[in-house]
Amino acid sequence: MTAAVVVIADAVHRRRSEILAQQLSLPLLDEVALLPPDCIAYLCYCDDKLQLFPARAQSGPITVDFAGNATAHRLRSGGELIVKAVRGRSKDALHVLDATAGLGRDSFILAAHNFRITAIEREPVIAALLGDGLQRARDDADEIIRDIAQLITLQCVDARDYLSGMTTSGDAEKNIDVVYLDPMFPHSDKSALVKKDMRLFQQLFATSDDEAMQLLACARAAARLRVVVKRPAKAAPLATVEPAYTIAGKAVRFDVYPS
Repeated sequence: MTAAVVVIADAVHRRRSEILAQQLSLPLLDEVALLPPDCIAYLCYCDDKLQLFPARAQSGPITVDFAGNATAHRLRSGGELIVKAVRGRSKDALHVLDATAGLGRDSFILAAHNFRITAIEREPVIAALLGDGLQRARDDADEIIRDIAQLITLQCVDARDYLSGMTTSGDAEKNIDVVYLDPMFPHSDKSALVKKDMRLFQQLFATSDDEAMQLLACARAAARLRVVVKRPAKAAPLATVEPAYTIAGKAVRFDVYPS
């Protein structure tokens, strides 16, 4: 199956598209009309943004835009439960590893509250979308957006390998205070936002309960202070491991596992 391809939307972005296809080891097509029948999605540069389009018109494109209205509103609103869960009683600036970064929304919110973030995303297509959004944020006209983006370092790697390497290498530069997990495919979460982003991702990428269990174990071994797991409000704990305590909102909760 040709799950995803790169399409050259216009001549201006031809070279960028060629580089992207090479980096992701994806087929490169000159136009959308050439999509193979088994294709699920395609990447292209439109309006100077990298976007992921479904091959069949089931939803709009997915892109990462940290200067958009939704992110700006969340930055202004403050009082995020995620910040409370991650910070705990710590007063120092913390180094947080977002082990399931996805489109980077939570990483950006945490960075906006002065956490230093290592964002881990194992799927190269998603990492490419996030990397494009971060680069545009670093070049944004708004100094606040630029400064926040500078606090985020993106790594395209399996978080289990990265965390396991931390616990065996003894590398001081990889010392992580908090590991944050937001499993990409929470089946019971029915919010409109998850439907828009995750419906397409579920077709492209697979995960399993075993992987979630392994990831939580690796995170607990690597975190200096705590592991924080985002869950739908009524979902079972990740890998059925009960947390020490929970910070709950109406739609989601944050399960905390002290190290």
